[in-house]
Amino acid sequence: MEAMLVDCVQNSLRHFVYKNAIFMCERLCAEFPSEVNLQLLATSYLQNNQAYSAYHLLKGTQMAQSRYLFALSCFQMDLLNEAETALCPVNEPGAEIPNGAAGHYLLGLIYKYTDRKKNAAQQFKQSLIIDPLLWAAYEELCILGAAEEATVVFGESAALSIQKQYMQQLSTSLGLNTYNEERNLTSTKNTSTEDYSPRQSKHTQGHGLKDISGNFHSHGLNGAVSNMTFYNTPSPVAAQLSGLAPPPLFRNFQPAVPNQNSLVTDNSPKSTVNSTIQAPRRKFVDEGKLRKISGRLFSDSGPRRSSRLSADSGANTNASVATVSGNGNNASKYLGGSKLSSLALRSVTLRKGHSWANENIDEGVRGEPFDDSRPNTASTTGSMASTDAKSYDQEDETMSIGGTTLSLQKITVGVSELFSLLRTLGEGCRLSYMYRCKEALDTYMKLPHKHYNTGWVLSQVGKAYFELIDYLEAEKAFRLARQASPYSLEGMDIYSTVLYHLKEDMKLSYLAQELISTDRLAPQSWCAMGNCYSLQKDHETALKNFLRAVQLNPRFAYAHTLCGHEYATLEDFENGMKSYQNALRVDSRHYNAWYGLGMIYLRQEKLEFSEHHFRMAFQINPSSSVIMSYLGTALHALKRSEEAIEIMEQAILADRKNPLPMYQKANILVCLERLDEALEVLEELKEYAPSESSVYALMGRIYKRRNMHDKAMLHFGLALDMKPPATDVAAIKAAMEKLHVPDEIDESP
Repeated sequence: MEAMLVDCVQNSLRHFVYKNAIFMCERLCAEFPSEVNLQLLATSYLQNNQAYSAYHLLKGTQMAQSRYLFALSCFQMDLLNEAETALCPVNEPGAEIPNGAAGHYLLGLIYKYTDRKKNAAQQFKQSLIIDPLLWAAYEELCILGAAEEATVVFGESAALSIQKQYMQQLSTSLGLNTYNEERNLTSTKNTSTEDYSPRQSKHTQGHGLKDISGNFHSHGLNGAVSNMTFYNTPSPVAAQLSGLAPPPLFRNFQPAVPNQNSLVTDNSPKSTVNSTIQAPRRKFVDEGKLRKISGRLFSDSGPRRSSRLSADSGANTNASVATVSGNGNNASKYLGGSKLSSLALRSVTLRKGHSWANENIDEGVRGEPFDDSRPNTASTTGSMASTDAKSYDQEDETMSIGGTTLSLQKITVGVSELFSLLRTLGEGCRLSYMYRCKEALDTYMKLPHKHYNTGWVLSQVGKAYFELIDYLEAEKAFRLARQASPYSLEGMDIYSTVLYHLKEDMKLSYLAQELISTDRLAPQSWCAMGNCYSLQKDHETALKNFLRAVQLNPRFAYAHTLCGHEYATLEDFENGMKSYQNALRVDSRHYNAWYGLGMIYLRQEKLEFSEHHFRMAFQINPSSSVIMSYLGTALHALKRSEEAIEIMEQAILADRKNPLPMYQKANILVCLERLDEALEVLEELKEYAPSESSVYALMGRIYKRRNMHDKAMLHFGLALDMKPPATDVAAIKAAMEKLHVPDEIDESP
């Protein structure tokens, strides 16, 4: 009954019928109370977004997997201190973090959100050491600004680590199946007695027997008696968690799969892995879906396929030819192409006196004669194999991952291709978060077309163009991202801001409506809606939408920043500062929030604070001409005009298309009475911003200062023709009225 309930719960989780999983798991825990069964129930709650239920269920539990699930529920409830204590017990300072790479990743997130960036970076790096394929950890390192070059993180050592895991998985699969096969042959021959060897006795602990498909070996659901009754595997009661569907946040927790190839017991701080032994006649159900690549790819897997190679370890290698996959390829050729060849060959040694490297396999049929030159140590086994093994299904030395049969050669080539792709994606991501956007774009261009034209990559390209203030190219990239992944929300908050800057009110309104209809509980949807109202100057409604985004995800830094922008527009500086500070608590490298704080302090004429915050933003994003422009403005207000001019020149070089630094430089030159230089800058600026009223207004003030009244009147008139804001209109008209009255030029920026 217990095994049937476990199988029912796991099947419900696989098919996302969480209500049924919870109900049946409650029956399981009532009938068979154990901490392992509580873990299964907690997982069902987490899958159903009931973190609070998992929290109360697992509070006080001690097993490693229980601690991980409890920490995950705490994290989702924002109880970060409790989550940290669960992963790192105070009374056990040297305890191992549960769940390997996923546990370190979760701990890194906890450290990140409690403003311990160095500790967070260490945890993310450790998770990548354990599992080089945990991309989320590398992206977090990029966000923290602590990522090493992708060529290092996803380099040869990481690739060899994954390749080694594949090799060990294949070797373990072959070794265990051969041992399984030999013991069954011996059992068939000696039917009068049961020979229990020391190794065999380890598997006879009175547990129930259950094969991969959920049927029992000992009795079976149909009442049949298995031919492997003396091989007891760990009970599914004590080891049922390996096939649970993972909480959505982390990939390293084992996914739900139709057939379990590993049964994990958790009776110590570090989970013990026990491999299921496969009956020779049984076939796996839907073997292609058994596993997906993950950080624990091979640490807990049992036999996939059965094959047996016989040869003494000291046999001449020239005579060692193993046919792989039945296609005539040579195993030594595959292994020879890898640095792990010797390891792979050595790791398949069987019981005392037996090793295997030289038996021909032909698509699961093993009946070829043995090599006469082999030592006699394997003669008995070989004799039995030649007479009895034809009745057993055999398969070649391959394994199935995600529905694909892999050989040694495919492993080597696949790992190489995968890490080559990750190096390109990783370097592009790292450069993007360092705001070296042009280099990031060049890196993404190196990707194959099929990967470049995906939603995630095109969104990253759009973000890079957005940071370069190339809104037209950014809009194109995001539009292509929407076409590639119409229902992905990645980067859609930035896309809505791009449309806001382009004043594309119709496109922005359409995007907001689409996102809301796609997922009304996503912060990106409400950010887009808020930008839509902000563009229409309805700042109060815009603020309500941004606050809704914050409510849905308090860890969404950009939503906090957008709230700050709206508060600043409404001149509610106190709440604006709180919003920017909240954004920085979530992400201390969110330069937009530092910039927002700098703008508020500049408007309040708290110039030292303004300079500090602009400089912090500049350190994070040293290529932004906008940040440099306002930093120069703050320096000029602090009477440090030479420094201001210097940084304005840097800003001009960073982005020739941005008129702001050139205008501010001209303003500073006017204040320094360097009028001719200021006019030269403004004449150049007219080419980049021919319809900017403030440029003509400043030129009019310069001509007024030089008593060139006709030119001054002309430029004031041109400025009014550009339809400037109402406040600027009043200032320009006042200057025109006082044109013939001596007046000092306004030194305000």
